Amino acid sequence: MAVLSDEVPAIKRLFSTGHSLNLRLATCVAASLVLLAIEQHGSWPSLHTPFAVAVYPLQRLVSSPTRLLQQLADYASGYAELVAENRRLREEALILKTRLLKFAALEQENIRLRGLLDTSFKVGEQVMIAELLSINLVPYEHVVVVNKGSRFGVHPGQAVFDANGVVGQVLRVTPYSAEVMLITDPNHAIPVQVNRNGLRTIALGTGQTDRLALPYLPSNADVQAGDLLVTSGMGGVFPQGYPVATVTATAPQPSALSKISAVPVAHLDRNRELLLVWSDSQPIPRIPDQPHPPRRLSAHGAP
Repeated sequence: MAVLSDEVPAIKRLFSTGHSLNLRLATCVAASLVLLAIEQHGSWPSLHTPFAVAVYPLQRLVSSPTRLLQQLADYASGYAELVAENRRLREEALILKTRLLKFAALEQENIRLRGLLDTSFKVGEQVMIAELLSINLVPYEHVVVVNKGSRFGVHPGQAVFDANGVVGQVLRVTPYSAEVMLITDPNHAIPVQVNRNGLRTIALGTGQTDRLALPYLPSNADVQAGDLLVTSGMGGVFPQGYPVATVTATAPQPSALSKISAVPVAHLDRNRELLLVWSDSQPIPRIPDQPHPPRRLSAHGAP
């Protein structure tokens, strides 16, 4: 068995405690105290700058993961806020567009009501505004339903106007609604006269919303295209002197009668509000709970 010789060096201890280690520790502590004192009194302010410059890249490297996570969090949060704000703005834009459409409809309704109000001033009778509820879909009948009935004093045979002229007359009534036969209904006839010369005749409905017929005028009658036909007041249904139609064509026939056509001045296919008219000879029943009684207007529109 071999014996280690005395020349083999001994194994160096990993944790040696000698005078040199204690000396180094004391030196480091003293240097730290000196640097703290210098920093506290500010005697050598330039010493801090080299250390800060040397340590700055290390600080950036250490803090970069935290800053990257913070930026990602901010980006995600900002993206979510932008998406939510975009959705909210799109909803607001849709609501505003819908309101704008409603405002346009209200503007047109205001124009129609102003036209009816002007017409009521011209009529100078007792009047009431009624709204259109529905259109009778029975073939060959031009009948509409309005939201005023016998509870409001409406009666069969009552004249109905719009802002431009004669619409028709009340056909049937219920307590809360009434059926109005238009002047273009094939069963309707209205006494008219030519506004230019006073020639009287009868205008008949043709079943077409844009055409009336005047079949009872002789072939030599003084009627021209463009003549305005107004109510003659005959029959006691329609007040005298209100526009009915405009003559569009005249065609002499071999027979004694001529073929004359006219177009109604009232907007029969576009009305939403109609004007119910009472003449002075038609007193209105007094109804205690009637919410909107008819108004009596003078020729100048004064109540």
